[in-house]
Parts: sequence; C-alpha cells; structure tokens
Amino acid sequence: MSDSEAVQEARGDMGATAPINLLGLPLARMQILFAELGEKPFRAQQMLKWIHHAGVTDFNEMTNFSVALRQRLSEIAEIRPPEIVAQQDSVDGTRKWAVRVEGGGLVETVLIPDGQRATLCVSSQVGCSLDCSFCSTGKQGFQRDLTAAEIVGQVWLAINSYDAFQSGKGRVVTNVVMMGMGEPLLNFDNVVDAMDLMMEDLAYGISKRRVTLSTSGVVPALDRLADVSDVSLAISLHAPNDELRNQLVPINRRYPISMLLDSARRYIDSRSDKKRVVTIEYTLIAGVNDSTELAAELAELLQGYPCKINLIPFNPFSQSDYTRPSGNAVSRFWQVLVDRGFIVTVRTTRGDDIDAACGQLVGDVVDRTRRSARYRDSHKPQPVKMLG
Repeated sequence: MSDSEAVQEARGDMGATAPINLLGLPLARMQILFAELGEKPFRAQQMLKWIHHAGVTDFNEMTNFSVALRQRLSEIAEIRPPEIVAQQDSVDGTRKWAVRVEGGGLVETVLIPDGQRATLCVSSQVGCSLDCSFCSTGKQGFQRDLTAAEIVGQVWLAINSYDAFQSGKGRVVTNVVMMGMGEPLLNFDNVVDAMDLMMEDLAYGISKRRVTLSTSGVVPALDRLADVSDVSLAISLHAPNDELRNQLVPINRRYPISMLLDSARRYIDSRSDKKRVVTIEYTLIAGVNDSTELAAELAELLQGYPCKINLIPFNPFSQSDYTRPSGNAVSRFWQVLVDRGFIVTVRTTRGDDIDAACGQLVGDVVDRTRRSARYRDSHKPQPVKMLG
C-alpha cells in the first residue's frame, strides 16, 4: 500500500481533504495512519487510550507524543464527538440524549441503569428506511448512515456526561445494544468498526456477550456478520407468521421469517461458544399480536430453536393508533411461552416520564424530512388485522 493509499484507508469514506476523525478508527486503521506518519505501531495503541480511556480530544494534552507529532496530527486529524443538544433525566435513573451529528441531523442515545449494569442503547442511522408500523423512528424517514465516529461517539458522550473518564467512578456503560434509531445492518461497515472499538481492550473493553446487535432481518448482511464480528444477536421478530409480520415489519416481504431464523441460526452455530443463543424481541401491541393463540404459534415456531424471548410492551407515540396491552394480556402471553419451556423476560418500562422509547425525543425536536408531519396530517394508520 502506498503512503497516499494508507492515508485514504485511514480516512475511509471521508473526502480527500477532510480531517480524519480519530474517534472512529479501530486499531488496525489507526496503525495504518501512524505508519504513514513514520511512527511505530505502539503509537496507535497510545492514541486509543488517550481517546477512549482518558477522554482526551486535544492533541496538545497527549504528553507522551512529541511536539512535532502533535503538530502533525492537528494538521490532518481531529477527535470530534457528536454534540449533545438535549438531555433528559428520568426519576428512575434513565438518561436520554438527543445528539446532533454532521449535517445537523439528530439521533437518540439512552442509558438505562439496572443495579451493577448500565445498558446504552445506541443509534446507527439518522432516521430509518424500514418503517416498521410500531416504531416512531420510521415515521421520520431516512436521512443518512452514521459514521463509525458518530456511533462509538455515543458511548464516549455517555461516559463523558458522567465525568467518568479516568475518574475512578467505575464503568458507566457495561452493556451496549445496537437497538436505537436505524437498522444497524444497513450501515454495515461503520457499525462493525464501532462495535470493534466497543470491544477493544484499548478502548472500552466491553465483552462480546455484552454488545448486542438487533436487526429487523437484513439477511445478506447478517450472513456477512458471522465473518467479521462475534457480538451477541437479537432478532426484531414481533410476529409468529409471515402474514402478520408483513404488516408490522415490511422487510419481511423480502426476507421472510424462515429465511431470517435460518440466517440467525447459522450465525449462532458458527460461534465458538456453543452456549450462545439468539434473543427474540417481540413487541406486544394490544389487539394486534398479543393473543394467547399467537403466543402458542410463536412457541411452535421457536420450538427447539436456541433462543430466549424478550417481550416488550408497546410504547405509544403520537403518529400511531396502536396501544399498550394490559398487564394481564402480557402475563397471559408470557405464561404460554413459559409453560412451553422458554426463557422469557418482560422488558421493564423505563424512562416513561422522558419518553425514552426510541425516536420520541428526536421526533419532538426536529423533523427535517417532514415525513412525520405528513404522516400526522394525511395518514391515519389502518388497524392491523389480528391473526389467531
């Protein structure tokens, strides 16, 4: 690789003259950059520690680099996290940020503490093109993919928000779920780079069991993921048959349930850890997919499948006529699955007072595509026919 090719490899998709945002560079690409500068590979390791362990964004504070190296870095590179434009804190400890990225788009990041664990829900795109019927983000339309720096930058911001870099306060973020705004597998390369940094010991050192990618079912990309990553996997299923899932998750028309489950099974089977399972996410919507008959159908579909099931009571939002099921309906659905031998959890509703469901804060702050407004003004959702 020539010197010019090495620099462009470090820049990735950025323009030839754009500063290189080092926040999103995994170790291999950071080493390429420092090799171009005539430096030893250990400089890349030092840089990762400065950024992700110490939270430093100013090259002049990197005292183990020479003055000449710091000057050269300032000419070609930057360390620029996205910008927090709004923060909300729930009475239950949940914290939610609206984050501005390049071009003015907004995404959401939510930190949910739970005892010794704190899970950060990270966005991968500005908006989403999949338009699942129960998701507020899809009503905002799709603007663009986030860069690796903007994705891992949400982890950086969460830690910095608690003034926790090298502070002795312990881990602010113990788990990451790629379940925020957007479909992660439609932003494949940037998401993989960002997750690599989340798991990198020189960066955030989060276990592969504690970094989870959730997909609605982009099967070709899921098949690719097995070759380049070893994160945990969640499937956004929400229905036990194709007729109903076609209405709730439109991508199912292209990649139906059987194809999706087969792909997820291949991913799990290819892992060295044979105890790994797929998390099946199932949003319960009153009168739509929450009947005990559908619970029995889901149990039949997943019988013998290496999975655990996470039931998620629907979070209402202004552009939807769907409603949250009653506690009794959730309990009945849960009981059917438990009686069939499944491990089933019901996601506890957190951050109700700050609308912590994905997309809600951003939808209130800005709607650059006007898709959400058009949806409110001219489209009233048709009830999905209840099957079973």
